[in-house]
Amino acid sequence: MAASINGPAARMITGLAAAALLAGCAGTPTPSERRARSDLEEVRSRYRPGDAGPGLPDLTPASPLSDYLRYAMLNNPRIEAAYYGWAASIERITTARSLPDPRVTFESDIASMIETIMPGLMIDLPGPGKLRAAGDVAAAESRAGYFEFESEVLRTAYATKVAYFRLHFLGETIRVQRDALVLLGDVETLAQQQVGAGRGTIQDVLRAQIERDQLITRITNLEDSKSVLEAEFRAALGREPSDVGVPIPTVFEPGAEPPSADAVLTMAAARNPRLRQMEADVRRGEAMLDLARTSRVPDFTVGIEADVKANPIMWRPSASMTLPIWRDKIEAEIAAAQAEKRSSEARLSAEQISLAAELASMLYMYRESARNDDLFGATLLPKARQSLEAARSGYAMGRSSFLDVIDAERQLLEFELSRVEARTQRELAIASISLLIAGVAPDDAPVLPVSEAAPDAPPAKETEP
Repeated sequence: MAASINGPAARMITGLAAAALLAGCAGTPTPSERRARSDLEEVRSRYRPGDAGPGLPDLTPASPLSDYLRYAMLNNPRIEAAYYGWAASIERITTARSLPDPRVTFESDIASMIETIMPGLMIDLPGPGKLRAAGDVAAAESRAGYFEFESEVLRTAYATKVAYFRLHFLGETIRVQRDALVLLGDVETLAQQQVGAGRGTIQDVLRAQIERDQLITRITNLEDSKSVLEAEFRAALGREPSDVGVPIPTVFEPGAEPPSADAVLTMAAARNPRLRQMEADVRRGEAMLDLARTSRVPDFTVGIEADVKANPIMWRPSASMTLPIWRDKIEAEIAAAQAEKRSSEARLSAEQISLAAELASMLYMYRESARNDDLFGATLLPKARQSLEAARSGYAMGRSSFLDVIDAERQLLEFELSRVEARTQRELAIASISLLIAGVAPDDAPVLPVSEAAPDAPPAKETEP
């Protein structure tokens, strides 16, 4: 009796052990999954090797802009969040293309005693093409996740450059205002001399002092605003705004002249992550349409049970199949997927148009600011300085009024500040064209080479994993 019980028990244990071993099986990665994991590994090796932070550049006030950009791209938490979001989306490819877990079953007939003991194993088998299509959808979603990560890298580099330029030109503005303050001091001294010689009035001195006091307040406000820009600069680097340990750059590097509009649009078509993300959305729409079409295909369940109490053991195979009979539901799924694909295509077209318009605006801003810089630097400022000298000489000799001196001083200051603003707008336009429109990442950016991040081909038809 003991032997008759132990034999079935041993077989049941063996069967359950075999079922447990199935939990250690691994599916077959699809080509899109292998590519995604290869891309992730390449980015990880530079961005988060071993999931640890890479070595950051040692920043000093004399560090080049490239060091500050690399520091920001490797340290900003927004980029890190986008990176791990992309990594998570790649893991979901495996989930989507994998078979459902097998089920261990157990049945028993009991009357006054145990009549049967039937352990078994059931496996759900999705219809042909369904797992491949689900994997393609997940792969396209992960591709869009990569381009969101790349967009965050470029946005961070742009924010760093914007803060870098504004800090520099704020310093230039303060310098111009201080130079104007020195000029006003000379004008006030001249007015006092004229009053002492009986050729002027105390009102001239008061006017000079009013101008001086207003200018001092403007300089104080500008110096106070510097702390705000420094906080923005530290935030772009991924540091606390109050972290005064971050050195503020003292060396300025102007941007290079942008290429032609046609060249920028060509680069944008190959590089711009906003366009690339929308292209990935179109691929996702195509994969979703393929997946929706497989709803016409039935799913299967197969299994086997063994009555270990019987002698000999009785095997009970079983199989079942879903019946996709609700045609309106199937057609609705296909129509929804088709509409989503067309929506993605329309959004891509709209983004291409928007990008071209944005490029035209930025190129105009660049040309306008370059012309204004040349105008103020080569023509207006020299004439304004001559005008101020003539007004001062005329006032000292009694041939012009003090108001002529003040007007000439104000005009010189206005031209100086306008030139600083023109140079600021020039640098911002260059940064926007290079980073946000053309999508050209800075050197050492933790992104894929353009050849590897090229637009995807339509999902390939693969055999079921």
